[in-house]
Amino acid sequence: MANQNLDARRIAREQESRIAAAAAVGLQAARPLFQYQTSIMRLWADNIEMVARHYENGLEAFTNAVEQQHNETRQAAE
Repeated sequence: MANQNLDARRIAREQESRIAAAAAVGLQAARPLFQYQTSIMRLWADNIEMVARHYENGLEAFTNAVEQQHNETRQAAE
């Protein structure tokens, strides 16, 4: 009876170690994919920030042009 109990524990330990080894191999295989996805997300975020900066600069230039035109029109009316 004790031998059966020890055998069951040994079998369970062996299965657990095999599962852990398989998980480690799977994670090592997936690591380059995760790194690639991370780099793509960083590029995407950088591009969004660049577009936002360009939009902000363009909006500022447009606002300045409108204000300047408004001031010139106002001065001409006086």
